[in-house]
Amino acid sequence: MNRPTLPDDDLTPLSPERRAALAAGLTPEERRVILHQGTEPPFCGGLLQEKRAGVFRCRLCGLPLFRSEAKFDSGTGWPSFHSPYRPEHIRYLPDYSHGMVRTEIRCARCDGHLGHVFEDGPPPTGLRYCLNSVALTFDPASE
Repeated sequence: MNRPTLPDDDLTPLSPERRAALAAGLTPEERRVILHQGTEPPFCGGLLQEKRAGVFRCRLCGLPLFRSEAKFDSGTGWPSFHSPYRPEHIRYLPDYSHGMVRTEIRCARCDGHLGHVFEDGPPPTGLRYCLNSVALTFDPASE
């Protein structure tokens, strides 16, 4: 994987050239989800069962998005979190596709599609950030 070497707090939007260069390293499924707002099938994502301590990052640009402590089993078939790594790391957009009213979530730095957020999650936020595994990478905490 060609992980960018950008500071974890750098939210400067990527140039179109930089984004295209990073996207060149994506698999077809990652491209479908991240660049074209796709959804992976439930219960098949590689990070659904990830239970180690660590940080979940944007697959495209490497921005930290969620800590493992915020992950919970929602029973929906997708990795779910109750709160982001930092609120400003997530971008929110209204989504009216497929006859539904939802809130799409994207990476604040590269604008990659991550999934959706719903208001049916656990405390402390009551939110359920529902993510596509292919939109994420996982960095385990060093032991």
